[in-house]
This record gives sequence, structure tokens and C-alpha cells, in this order.
Amino acid sequence: RGAWPRAAMEAPELWVGFVGAGRMAGGLVRGLLQAGKVPASNVLASAPSDKNLGAWQELGCRTTHCNLEVLHRSTLVFLATKPHILPGVLEEIRPAVGPHHIVVSLVAGITIQTLQRLLPPWTKVLRIMPNLPCVVQAGAMVFSRGSNAGDEEAALLKSLLSSCGLCEEVPESYIDIHTGLSGSGVAYVYLFAEALAEGAVKMGMPGALASRIAAQTLLGAAKMLLETGEHPAKLRGDVCTPGGTTIYALYQLEKGALRATVMDAVEAATNRACDMAKD
Repeated sequence: RGAWPRAAMEAPELWVGFVGAGRMAGGLVRGLLQAGKVPASNVLASAPSDKNLGAWQELGCRTTHCNLEVLHRSTLVFLATKPHILPGVLEEIRPAVGPHHIVVSLVAGITIQTLQRLLPPWTKVLRIMPNLPCVVQAGAMVFSRGSNAGDEEAALLKSLLSSCGLCEEVPESYIDIHTGLSGSGVAYVYLFAEALAEGAVKMGMPGALASRIAAQTLLGAAKMLLETGEHPAKLRGDVCTPGGTTIYALYQLEKGALRATVMDAVEAATNRACDMAKD
């Protein structure tokens, strides 16, 4: 792991720690590194085993098995454990949390109120929910701040996360909704992309070509939504012509209750996010 440079610790740089080194934390740190916001040598991640740490070491990040070391060596600390593990982790690191720390939780279902109750009363706490495409700097992330986190902390976090994609500050009540919409929503889109490509394969197109075209179709549609600011229904209508191919296809999708099924999926994932901390 190497020794931590004392001179670097004293320099006015951002030192970032991750307590937990799973897939979501890994996606976030890749986005930060690719954007050049934080050098890999300024990142320290902890995990109880080496299972996930090898990938961080390949990125040039420092790793440890000691959560307290992350607090001692970092100013900005991301909590990225499983929900049922977090209370024990907070009890462990609580004595090491100081007024200079900014603590940011990625943990689904754990409220800011709970974080503030289990950490020292002065702790600057923020809660974020990213999604996996932050690894390619195309994520969708929301965050909320606790009572001790001010504009400076919010601006720092937004500056970092914006390098990984869309980032919005929202009321905390929106975070679980975001989980159902975007955190889990990435998987809905992959399922839809797979179905699009398989439909083309069914009609005779090679699979690899169909997959590339399906991906580009989704990318282009999403870019138009973001850049035009138009309602999806308006853009959908622009594609349809009376008696044309698209309206026939949309009829089949609506007949299969696609709209209601997707809405139910967002609701189910949101409710699950709310319940995770209780497990």
C-alpha cells in the first residue's frame, strides 16, 4: 500500500476516502479519475478483504483494510457499505470524525437523520445517489445536505459529481425516487436495448450490428431529450406519421402495457430502496 506522504497530507489538496469499495463506489471513483478532478494517489479505499481492492490498486489508488485509516488520511469521506453494515461502521469511525471532515453517504435507504444521529453532532453530512454510468461520465446523480453542510460543501460535491454526469441537489425525499428512476432504471434500459436488438435479429439482422444500432438509438434519443428540453411525448409524436411504421409499433408496445409496467417498476424499486435499511 505504501506510506502516505506527510508533505502531501499537509498540502492544500483534496484527499478522498472510500469506506467500502464495491461496484457503485468503483464506478464513482472511475468517473472522478477520468475527469481529472482527483489524482489516484489522493484516493484511499477500505474493504474488509482484498476481493474488490485489486481493481482500485490497478487504478493507482491506495487501499487498506482499516476504516479508521481512511478517516485519518482523508477530508472527503464517501460511505459505500451495504445498508445493514453501515451502523456498525459508523460506530467504529465515529471517534475519528472531526469538524474538518465531509462525510458523504452512498448507502441506499439510510437517511441523513440517521447518519447525523450516529455521527458526532458537528459532522458535515451529505447523502448522494449515483448510478452506474458515472463510470463513463454519463451518470445521473442527486444529493441532499444535512444541517451542518453548507453551500461550500454542496458546491464541492456538485463540482466533483458533475464531472461524472448530471448532478442535481434535491430534497432528501427525492433520493429513493431517484433510486427507482435512475439507479435501477439503467437496468430497465439495458433490458429494452436487448429486446430492441433481438427484435432486429428476429427479422434477419446480425446480432452485433443490431446491438450497436440499438445502443446508438437510445443514446441519440436521450441526447435529444436533454438538449431540446422537449417533453418526451412531443418528441415521440415527431417520429410518428399517420399510418406509418412507428405508430403501428407503438400500438403493440402500449397493448403490452409497457408504460404501466415501467411505472410499476419505478414504484417497486423506490419502495425497496425505502425498505433496505430495515433488513
